[in-house]
Amino acid sequence: MAARTKTPAAPAGSSAEPSEGFLAEFLGARNAQLGLRERKKHATRTAIRKATYALIEQQGYDATTIEQIARGADVSPSTVFRYFATKEDIVLTDEYDPVMLEVLRERPAGEPPLSSLRFLLTETVKAVAAHEPEELKQRSRLIVEVPAVRARMTETMAQTSQALSVVLAERTGREPDDLDVRMFTAAVLGALREAMIYWGEREFEEELLTVVLRAFDLFERGLTL
Repeated sequence: MAARTKTPAAPAGSSAEPSEGFLAEFLGARNAQLGLRERKKHATRTAIRKATYALIEQQGYDATTIEQIARGADVSPSTVFRYFATKEDIVLTDEYDPVMLEVLRERPAGEPPLSSLRFLLTETVKAVAAHEPEELKQRSRLIVEVPAVRARMTETMAQTSQALSVVLAERTGREPDDLDVRMFTAAVLGALREAMIYWGEREFEEELLTVVLRAFDLFERGLTL
């Protein structure tokens, strides 16, 4: 399926300077079109996530319960579970996930798959770093320190990889379950996972975007050391 050409190509020599980036603008435009019911759902998700991060900051991950999160967000525990299946999902999920496939579909026709993923994932990092810098650091710290969070991150990134590979298959005229596409996308998402862990292990001594760009530079060199 041919991709539409609504989104700009990534500029050459992209800077690692933090900025909102294209994805944040795309999401803002999308959210402006939401109806009242969807805006309320978005507000509830945000309240649950903020309450979770505040509690974890105060008392640690293991001591934080769903009941406490519900009280902090002024909702019921059943409401928390309606929006997030597990406590790990509250930590790992952000509002950019649902728009990633839409953005990828709208990349310029004929753009190399690695360039498309580079644009998509670096723009996601820019957006999260600009809007939720402390939550991003806390999330990465939890990925490093809490086995359950790291394990769930691996599961959710595998699901994201599968979804992205379907879109890349569409864009390259391949079958949805093409093995080459699946391996390619899984390799890129695996590199993103390692970049986040590396960043957290080193206490955020450099910008996450810088680390992610290094990962893509490695792929563009053909994974040579």
